[in-house]
Amino acid sequence: MAVGVTFPDPYALIDLETTGANPVIDRITEIAILRFEGGELVGRLETLVNPARPIPDYIQRLIGITDDMVAGAPRFEALADSVRAILEGAVFVAHNARFDYGFIRNEYARLSQSFDAPVLCTVKLSRALFPEHHRHGLDALIARHGLTCDARHRAMGDVEVLRQFLDMARIRFNAKALSTACERAMKLAPRPRTLPEGVLEGLPDAAGVYVFFGDGDAPLYVGRSPSLRARVLEHFAASDRAGKQAELADKTRRVEWHETAGELSAMLLEAELLASLRPTHNRLAQGDDDVFGLKVVVRRRRPPSLQRIPLAGSDPLGWADVHGTFRNRKESDHVLRELAAAYMLCPRRLGIESAGSGPCQAYRNKRCAGVCAGRESPEAHDDRLLGALTSVSLKPWPWPGAVAFVEHSEHAQRSAWHVFDRWCHLGTASDASGFEALCANLPPRRFDLDRYRMMQRWLANPDHLALAMPLRVANGSLPTRGDFVDGSECGAQT
Repeated sequence: MAVGVTFPDPYALIDLETTGANPVIDRITEIAILRFEGGELVGRLETLVNPARPIPDYIQRLIGITDDMVAGAPRFEALADSVRAILEGAVFVAHNARFDYGFIRNEYARLSQSFDAPVLCTVKLSRALFPEHHRHGLDALIARHGLTCDARHRAMGDVEVLRQFLDMARIRFNAKALSTACERAMKLAPRPRTLPEGVLEGLPDAAGVYVFFGDGDAPLYVGRSPSLRARVLEHFAASDRAGKQAELADKTRRVEWHETAGELSAMLLEAELLASLRPTHNRLAQGDDDVFGLKVVVRRRRPPSLQRIPLAGSDPLGWADVHGTFRNRKESDHVLRELAAAYMLCPRRLGIESAGSGPCQAYRNKRCAGVCAGRESPEAHDDRLLGALTSVSLKPWPWPGAVAFVEHSEHAQRSAWHVFDRWCHLGTASDASGFEALCANLPPRRFDLDRYRMMQRWLANPDHLALAMPLRVANGSLPTRGDFVDGSECGAQT
């Protein structure tokens, strides 16, 4: 490869359309390549490719390539020699180039062949040449530089845009500036050696959940982010440092991701995957089977005056005089010690100090009002205890009944209707008809501590509170089809 006064020579502009963003599991549906030598166009390849699998509906709508269009097209193995010939010895130039390069490498790997080429990314080239701008996607380049595109999201249409961009750059910048920018655009970003090419580059800038897998496909880590690409790349950008991040990056062999309709969808999916996969690098909560609350046993003379009430899977609407939600004894004892110190309560009567003769240790240290020493009545102590426990009681549900939270992602072409009541997740639908069916047959409320704490955090944001769509129900009962109001989905109040 010779480096000329402007761009490396020879070079090949390439763009692919695919069935998805993961080069390991998805396939190519269209290839377009223009090869240049000495600045002159010397080769052209443009063809649809049969991916030997269905193209997802939302991708068919986005790029306009349908299953029928590729049914009679050649598979990649029939094109492999032609693609290799036009790329031979050339710099591989593409927008977000490692994505396209990863797909090409993986296609050859499936044929037990290798493929290697120097790579120049035009996203990085644009950043180097125009650092004052923040957006460098193909649509941004078209708008910023007045480029034309006859077929956006089709392979040759996008390649022609890149051709115009390089022609514009030759005119606007001198040879030294262009050569420096090309060097920056060809520099490899930090990445784990164990991951296939193109995997990280295929990550979308959208909300979702990601999973890292290690040897033997063992789950290592589950995370979520409003930007999958930014968060996952952040993991691996830290891989040259010591510590847990470096260890995780070194162990990762595969990355799987799931785009979601929004942040709440990602939180719910993350909770499901943490519970089902039990990844080794996450801090995992214990199961909810033993979750309990505390109830004061009124007029009980002998300690302890608190009774543990099982809460897991029960209906919060039936929790009469139950305080707190605790996963284990350690959690409840910690809270009770804090309340005892703040309200001069007796640790022995609370059950956090073993019974014995004489006053409790806190009374001797003047931190107990003296129910254990006959200085106050059990009734007076427990009235104060009831007041103290209100600070840890279940937070009031902000609505009279069930509500729906609706999310939609244009990027992922996904929607979600999440229905909650009294902090319990009653179900999720992916479209309006599914939402109506869900509302017509809502399951009973079953308390889950993780969902409760998750929703508390999420609803602390006033913007999220405003998203709630209360369902029209009477007397606090769950909605039925008869509750639906014409003109609004599932009887939702508008």
